[in-house]
Amino acid sequence: MDPAVILHNLLTAPPLFFCLGIAAALIRSDLEIPNAVSRLLSIYLLTSIGLKGGVELAHAGFGPHVLLTLGACVALAMVVPLWTFAALRPLVGTPTAAAVAATYGSVSAVTFIIATNFLNERGVSFGGHMVAGLAIMESPAIVVGILLARRFAAPGPAEAATSPRGAGGAGDGAGNGGRNGLRWGALLHEATCNGAVVLLVGSLLVGLAIGPEGFAPIASFAAEPFTGILCLFLLDMGLVAARRFADLRRTGWRLIAFGLVAPPLHACVGIAAAALLRLEPGDAVLLAVLAGSASYIAVPAAMRLAVPEASPSTYTTLALAVTFPFNVIVGIPLYMILADAVL
Repeated sequence: MDPAVILHNLLTAPPLFFCLGIAAALIRSDLEIPNAVSRLLSIYLLTSIGLKGGVELAHAGFGPHVLLTLGACVALAMVVPLWTFAALRPLVGTPTAAAVAATYGSVSAVTFIIATNFLNERGVSFGGHMVAGLAIMESPAIVVGILLARRFAAPGPAEAATSPRGAGGAGDGAGNGGRNGLRWGALLHEATCNGAVVLLVGSLLVGLAIGPEGFAPIASFAAEPFTGILCLFLLDMGLVAARRFADLRRTGWRLIAFGLVAPPLHACVGIAAAALLRLEPGDAVLLAVLAGSASYIAVPAAMRLAVPEASPSTYTTLALAVTFPFNVIVGIPLYMILADAVL
């Protein structure tokens, strides 16, 4: 494998449609994908990848290899936020650093979907349990990010004067990000029961239940249109990402550099874990993608609830306007080159 695979990736339909969306937004075209259509496309993609993952898992079965891989996924989701927080806290402060840490410890389902399509086009197989890895990596990163924000927050005058267990305890939960059980219950519900996770896990379980035989009658719907629908979805994502470019001026060059350096760095950690676990190349690439991606949907929603003082224009813009385009255009083929070199 040589770097020509990156150029080859750029000349395939999904990344080109993503670039088309960026170009359309930059020239201020009136091209637009209605929200309802975009939502329908994402529902199809998540359903398709969940079904196919469940079918593969039914074929392969559960075993120590699968459990160790899922354990590595959880470990990555908890470790990545720790160093990210330590690196960015002096630059952006505790709340925003914690939100960025959760963002980069979590995962992007869209990036994962693009990676599976990339592997399928090249005939590289991967295990269905990697879809389960995608589903379980979101929540640990959110919890770690919130804990970091709480642990290193500078207490304000109101907090110092009022105990959370006193008369103001209930108000504290609703007003300043909350430390009581009800607030944590809402956050955990958001992290584990948001629509994308429910659809992905549910489709995985359906695929696991029906197996290859049950999947055959719906393959023409659940598998064959996948790449074409992915192209339309990436066209919309290109439009959305380009509209965030204006926020990059407020983000600053050092944070932009982080958004470009962190993905391959995290991906290398994922590949190292894959080497230790002796994973197949396809699984190693997907583990690298999971480690190197950043959430721009679930984590921002949770951080707005849990750490409202963090800057959304920083953590959302970094994930959507810097890291996501990098992974789509350059990162995924780069991770395949690295995995091939290591494994």
